[in-house]
Amino acid sequence: MTTKLTDLETPSLLIDKGRLIANIGRMTAATEKRGISQRPHLKSAKSVDVAKLIVGKNGSGATVSTLFEAEEFAKVGITDLLYSNAIVPQKFKRAAALVTDGVDLKVVVDNVDMADRLQKFCKETGVSFSVLIELDMDGHRSGVRPEDTDRLLAVAAILSEGGLLSGVMAHAGKSYALTDAAAIEDLAREEEAAALQAAAHLRNAGYRCDIVSVGSTPTALADIECLGATEMRAGTCMFFDLVQRGVGVCTFDDIAMSVLTTVNGVNRETNRIITDSGWMSLSRDRGTSKQKEDFFYGQVCLEDGTVLPDLVVLDTQQDHGIIGYRAGIEKTVPEIELGTLLRILPNHVCATAAQHTKYFVVDENNEVEAIWPRISD
Repeated sequence: MTTKLTDLETPSLLIDKGRLIANIGRMTAATEKRGISQRPHLKSAKSVDVAKLIVGKNGSGATVSTLFEAEEFAKVGITDLLYSNAIVPQKFKRAAALVTDGVDLKVVVDNVDMADRLQKFCKETGVSFSVLIELDMDGHRSGVRPEDTDRLLAVAAILSEGGLLSGVMAHAGKSYALTDAAAIEDLAREEEAAALQAAAHLRNAGYRCDIVSVGSTPTALADIECLGATEMRAGTCMFFDLVQRGVGVCTFDDIAMSVLTTVNGVNRETNRIITDSGWMSLSRDRGTSKQKEDFFYGQVCLEDGTVLPDLVVLDTQQDHGIIGYRAGIEKTVPEIELGTLLRILPNHVCATAAQHTKYFVVDENNEVEAIWPRISD
């Protein structure tokens, strides 16, 4: 039995199921065309129901950002998992418990110290992990530079001593700062080439490197041929968001996630509309602030999802959203009745979804057909 949006208590997190399925299809088609396996990142979705729609399409495994996610997905039979955050000693036992329970858990390190600690832990406990060396191919975050052969081989030597080394992992984080398709394609090639360079160093030194894992949403969707990487990780592409629109890899019509909110005030003196969705439901993410078009805290839409151009959430308080026009737009905010429902498209789906415990799944008739719980700890 379906539920109308007017029956929901706001703020509520909505998923347009048609768009979600279309986005998953696009990602699957992109990886199939590229000739590379898909290992979708589930950190954005944190949902068993979403995982069931994508895991196994052009690949068998998934990527997670927490061990709690790994535990929850393992319960429903998703057991080929890459834990993509560099592991630390406090998490060794919890990760080992997953392996003991039959989960094929791959973990990540990027330095000699952690490799040594992990190798000793495995030797003492008899538990064996598949370990990837994280690469820093663009100075975006952490990892070993692919050309830093001494450091790369030092980490590999320790891991190989315990039979742990399985491959390398790269992430083109600077892709989020691009806006040109050609530049994104160039970076996708650079990302894969860097990972393959590191893999070649390992293999030439006699070390195992079965897995060459790459991926970010922009580079995963780039129209290039696979150079030899074995798998692609991406997650935001399931939903898309305003940041990805700014990068140029989606349009408003592709964004599958929104926050349903209610108008609870109109201030004619300040030319602002007030809603019940503040940073507790939208997040404080300002990912579009450095892009050509800044959406502040979100793009405003009508209840049916129709975008209202230039009308954005200018500011947020804990439980209040302040809607108005961008500077330079000399318009009066629309005549709108108190109690009117609006939708807010998010800057960053990971941050916005993290504020909620469940998704209300909306069908083509703009009615709720299901409620999907989110994994939270």
